[in-house]
Amino acid sequence: MSKLILTNARVVTRDEVVMGTVEVDHGRIVSIERGNTSLPGAEDMKGDYLIPGLIELHTDNMEKNFAPRPGVKWPSIPAAVAHDVQVVGAGITTVFDALAVGDIMHSSTRLTQLKDMSETVVKAKKQGLLRADHYLHMRCELSFETVVDLFSPFIENPLVKLVSLMDHAPGQRQFTNIDKYREYYQGKYHFSDRKMDEFIQCHMHISETYSAKHRDAIVSMCRDHNLPMASHDDATAAHVDEALDNGVSISEFPTTEEAAVAARGKGLHVLMGAPNMVRGQSHSGNISARELAAKGAMDILSSDYFPGSILQGIFTMHQQIEGISLPQAVATATINPADAAGLNDRGEIKPGKRADLVRVRMTEDMPVVNEVWCAGGRVY
Repeated sequence: MSKLILTNARVVTRDEVVMGTVEVDHGRIVSIERGNTSLPGAEDMKGDYLIPGLIELHTDNMEKNFAPRPGVKWPSIPAAVAHDVQVVGAGITTVFDALAVGDIMHSSTRLTQLKDMSETVVKAKKQGLLRADHYLHMRCELSFETVVDLFSPFIENPLVKLVSLMDHAPGQRQFTNIDKYREYYQGKYHFSDRKMDEFIQCHMHISETYSAKHRDAIVSMCRDHNLPMASHDDATAAHVDEALDNGVSISEFPTTEEAAVAARGKGLHVLMGAPNMVRGQSHSGNISARELAAKGAMDILSSDYFPGSILQGIFTMHQQIEGISLPQAVATATINPADAAGLNDRGEIKPGKRADLVRVRMTEDMPVVNEVWCAGGRVY
C-alpha cells in the first residue's frame, strides 16, 4: 500500500513534540496533524514517540560482519545484509558505511576487504537486498604509503558521499598522549616493549614523510568532484584552520574542547561518538561528548562502533544535559547530519520529506526501537 497513517503518536518535529497523526503517501510525508484520527487503516502508535529515521555518517560496523573473528572472512552478501539488519534495528535508515583506505598495518583485513566491501554494498543496493539507504564514507589514512592510489578508483563512485582525512600517527590528534597509543596498539597486537617502540618510531616517520603531500592530493580530488570532507581527530585550533583551508565541512571526533569550540565557532559541523555520550567519557581519554553538548560545541552524533548507541545517546543527551530539548537531541542524528551531507530530502518529519520514520517506545526511561519505515515502507 502506498498510503500510511500513524496516529496517537508523540511526533518529534524540528521544534516540538506534538501528540498527533502523520500521513504518508508514496514514500513521502503528506501531513502532520495534531490529535488522533479514526480514518480506516490508521495505525495506533499507543503514545510512543515517532522520530525521523536516524542518519549515520560514520560507522565501521560493516567491517565486523565481513571479518567477525581474526582470520575469518564471512561471505560478502550475507555479511552486508547482517550489517544492514543491525543498522535498521537501531533505527538508522540512512547509513554511510565507513571503509578504511589505508591503515596502520599493511596486513590489515580492512585493506584486503576494501574492494569487496565497496562492491558488495553497490551490488546489494542494486539488488534491493538492503533495508536502509546505504552510501560510502572513505576514511583515508594519510600516512599510508599508497593511500592516494587506493582512493583514486572511488572518486567517481556515485555512492561515495563523504571522505575523511585521518592521521593516526602517535604524538598528535587522537594520540597526543603516546602512552595511550602504546596502551591501545600494544594491547591490540600484543607487541613486546621493544617491538612497540619500533612501531611508534616507524609511524612517526611515515607520517612526517607522507601525510602532508597525501592530504594535498586527496583534498584536490575531492574538491574537483565536489565531495564533502571531514577532518578526523582535530586536537588544536590549528588543525581546525587547516581543515577550513582544505574546504572541510565536518570536524569528526575532535579530541579537545579547544578544537571543538573552534570548529563550531567557524561554522563546521562537529561530530561526536554516541558511545562517548552514553558512557559519559571517551574510551581514548579525550574530551567528553556530554561536555561539548552542554557547551553547544557539537551538533552530530555518530554510532561509530556500536549502532544502537545513537538512539540511546539522543535520550541520554536530553535526560542528562540541562537545557537540551528532545527535538534538539533528535536533530543531532537527523536534521544536522542530513544538512552536513547535503541530503536535503530527509532528516525531519515534515510534509514533502522522505518518510523515514522510527517508532520509539520508552521502557524505564530507556528508548527501544519498535518499528521502522524507510521511504514509507516498513523495514523493521
